Amino acid sequence: MPELSVAGWSLLALGAVVIGLSKAALPGAGTIAVALFAAALPAKQSTGTILLLLIVGDLFALWAYRRHADLRALVRLIPAVVVGMLLGVVFLAAAPDALVRRVIGVILLVVIAATLWRRRAASGSPVDAGARPHPAVAAVYGSLGGFTTMVANAAGPIMSMYFLALRFPVQAFLGTAAWFFAIVNVSKIPFSVGLGLITPSGLVIVAVLVPLVVVGAFAGRAIATRIPQRLFERLVVVITVIGALYLLLPV
Repeated sequence: MPELSVAGWSLLALGAVVIGLSKAALPGAGTIAVALFAAALPAKQSTGTILLLLIVGDLFALWAYRRHADLRALVRLIPAVVVGMLLGVVFLAAAPDALVRRVIGVILLVVIAATLWRRRAASGSPVDAGARPHPAVAAVYGSLGGFTTMVANAAGPIMSMYFLALRFPVQAFLGTAAWFFAIVNVSKIPFSVGLGLITPSGLVIVAVLVPLVVVGAFAGRAIATRIPQRLFERLVVVITVIGALYLLLPV
């Protein structure tokens, strides 16, 4: 069993619940869990440990929302995501942690501003949920999502902005995100093992925290079935801004 203080275990427990909530109801909140795990564990171990817990949350989200996904939107993202992940591997091997955090924080704020501007400009047009975006839009979001998920498990806010731009209803949003992150996170396992991010002590922590991820996911599922569309979209934006600002803070 890893030697952690009561405060350390408390941070990890809260982070595990947040992971469940993020997968079932509050996309982008996973960035808060990243912060909690980074405060309790060494940087590399926290990255690998949280990846495995995110996959547990992905499995629940797939079970809950598998029938609501827009698979065409996912297919359009695949090439750009692969490119972004490969660039992330190179960047992760060469750049210091402080630079990685700040680059991702700046990217998130730019993406938020661009998404809100696009939505405001299109506010007078009819809503076409899941409409096909310009290929360049999918390429930009996909590559940024692949890059940030590889270097910091922080693609949630970026992909939330993309799905928000597509004006998905709540359950279509969550179902599409569930399939996206399940595929991407599982594909990251070989890279994480190769980089030494997944450790034996990290696996013990995962085993202890899995029930809390499930508790958070069930709570999130109950919230998602009742949350109004407008409130959901506002929460996504607010959580994304909080995550971006956290990444810009000095550590």
